[in-house]
Amino acid sequence: MNTASSRRTHTTSQRKNLPMCQHQPACPTADSADREAARLVAHHPEQGWSLLCNGVLLFEDTGELLPDGQIIAPHRPLSTTQVMTAA
Repeated sequence: MNTASSRRTHTTSQRKNLPMCQHQPACPTADSADREAARLVAHHPEQGWSLLCNGVLLFEDTGELLPDGQIIAPHRPLSTTQVMTAA
């Protein structure tokens, strides 16, 4: 018996991407400026990341990975020692 043929998986050329956000009102999309306001789907503080309802991976350092693979660099607010004041 050929076991390799029994382990094959069937793939399709099209993938159905169902929206993760099934509630109303719908969460902001991953392309929106307020994308971080989406609801949490999974939260793993021990690993430093959370998955939002719009498919965005939000990291503890405030960096983000969008569903299309785009990376958003961390954008932590400056501490008081790094803020310069005008004289």
